[in-house]
Amino acid sequence: MAIKTFEPLATLYNAMDKTWNKIAAGYHFKCSGCEDNCCKSLFFHHTYIEKAYLIHGFNTLDQDRKKKILAKAKKYCGKIFSQSSEIKSLKIYCPVIENDRCLLYLYRPMICRLHGLPHELSRPGLNPVKGAGCDAGLFDDKTYIKFDRTPFYQQMAQIELAFRQDLNKSVKIKETVAQMLLSQ
Repeated sequence: MAIKTFEPLATLYNAMDKTWNKIAAGYHFKCSGCEDNCCKSLFFHHTYIEKAYLIHGFNTLDQDRKKKILAKAKKYCGKIFSQSSEIKSLKIYCPVIENDRCLLYLYRPMICRLHGLPHELSRPGLNPVKGAGCDAGLFDDKTYIKFDRTPFYQQMAQIELAFRQDLNKSVKIKETVAQMLLSQ
């Protein structure tokens, strides 16, 4: 897939990162791999464009590293999606984490970029839905700094729609990073 395909997504990710960093600085918050590490959270991702971008990043890695990640992804899915119909959040690391670092950091999906800070999301005709942020930030004791994720979700929806139309994709996805890598 051509790099140009990912330009709108990379631009959006850059805006997300800048906003997140600005808000985090306002809280004097630095993400530092706490006990409740978000890289151990069970996140589902819903966009083909992010999946394609993540796989693009994965394909920049050497073969040995890719094999190790895929082996970890299989173990991850085996534990999270066991034979029972119950999906378990077991607080195990995402398979692309090595030595507490994300090997695909530049290609990580939106929720990985926006997680951690208190935020809000607005839907037409409804009150904003607010998220408290992660426990490590001790945000309850701090004055809320407005972090409206709505424009990011709206832009992502537009980018995803164009990407799906180009690929003639109509089925929705709901996959973890491990599932994305295993289904490429």
